[in-house]
Amino acid sequence: MAWKKFINQTDVEKINQATLNILERVGLKLEHEKIRERLLAAGALAGRDNETVCFPRKMVAEYLALAPREALFCGRNERRWRVAPGGDPVFWTAAALNLRGPEGRREFDRNALARLSRLVDGLPHIDGVVGVSVSDIAPRFRDVAGYRVMAANTGKHVRVLSFSPEGVEAIAEMAGVLNDSRTIAERPIFSVGFTAHGPLRWTGLALDVFYRSAGKGIPVMVNGEPMAGASAPVTLAGAITVGNAEILGGIVLNQVLEPGRPCVHNLGFAHVMDMRTGVAVTGAAENCLLAGAGAALANYYNLPSASWMSSDAMLADSQGAAEKTLAALSHAAAGVGLIWGAGTLESELCLSFAQTVIDNEIIGQVKRLLAGIRVDEETVAEKLIEEIGPCGNYLATEHTMRHFREEISETGLFCRVPLEKWQEQGGKALQELAEQRAWEIIAAASPPDLSPEQERELAKIEDQYIRSGY
Repeated sequence: MAWKKFINQTDVEKINQATLNILERVGLKLEHEKIRERLLAAGALAGRDNETVCFPRKMVAEYLALAPREALFCGRNERRWRVAPGGDPVFWTAAALNLRGPEGRREFDRNALARLSRLVDGLPHIDGVVGVSVSDIAPRFRDVAGYRVMAANTGKHVRVLSFSPEGVEAIAEMAGVLNDSRTIAERPIFSVGFTAHGPLRWTGLALDVFYRSAGKGIPVMVNGEPMAGASAPVTLAGAITVGNAEILGGIVLNQVLEPGRPCVHNLGFAHVMDMRTGVAVTGAAENCLLAGAGAALANYYNLPSASWMSSDAMLADSQGAAEKTLAALSHAAAGVGLIWGAGTLESELCLSFAQTVIDNEIIGQVKRLLAGIRVDEETVAEKLIEEIGPCGNYLATEHTMRHFREEISETGLFCRVPLEKWQEQGGKALQELAEQRAWEIIAAASPPDLSPEQERELAKIEDQYIRSGY
């Protein structure tokens, strides 16, 4: 489809040159001694202090060339999603602290995460579930406990939310139990990632997650999250440059640790700061521009891209639907390969089952829009038009029966009935209907079963990890 490019090739090259200058002259603060040593041995240079590392242009080019063009994500249901420049977009949920429902806002716990995982399993247009912060267990154990819950309740891809570097190793062991003798590289049923805490800084926790997960073929999402006006220049081009420097440095160090590791270039977490309130805005047009620019840069480097379709709305209301539609459509049309955020509200702090169902419908419509119009002899139907002639009817033709399902999208949520029928069905608003539909899907979900042996092994790994007291 025709689409106005957010930045053109000349713009991309300007930002790339500025990025390389910053990496070479300023560098990144890397709070991990072993990684600094590995980088210096691979050609990096010491920076302005003992925690800052500078990346020569030649080194950046050399190690970016090792990163694959494509990242493969798998599920226990044997589905496979390939994220690459020019490919179809993949959609996931997102991390959150809280759950919003009809009864109000509360912290996530493992029961709620299980329900979310079952909901995602039953929604056709959402391809993966992302870990959340479950409050009913100590923070250091939330990633491992959360992975066990998600693995048991969905067959789709699981992106873990890391709370400790040791947790990644326990999760990799769990994935080995679930993977039926296949390696994670052969069937990556989970993935990891972390975000730079900028400007131009990677924390010890983030780097240790990269370090401990290296060598196994686990896909990794490398996130820049600059906030224009706060942790980055207020100009969007300046914020993009800061985020891109953080991401490229993160990808280079991941390639030093594991050459050929699948890395996703994610500038789509970038924000702008509302100068009146200090809030990190996530659902504005500027967020869409930042995500589109990120996709253009990732494509320039021949890397998979990612973004976050979020909303600043507090409820699954009209604002939420409007901002999610703007994001899903613009990000996908701009070429983002992996789009987070189904179900999220409140500037990424909250998730709603109702919003997840609404977003599934929005995503379905976006996918149909991107598919475009098939034009060939069969679909132009010139002979049929001649046969039916003036004042004819196409409803009962074999051609209609053959093609209507693929040509006309269906919806399980949006209203497509006359007023009288809508009233007979209860006259419910979208939010109420989506909440009802969510619970119906959760109740009917049938994710792939775990064997009793797998359940025992997962429980054993989790128990050993918690007892170790990391």
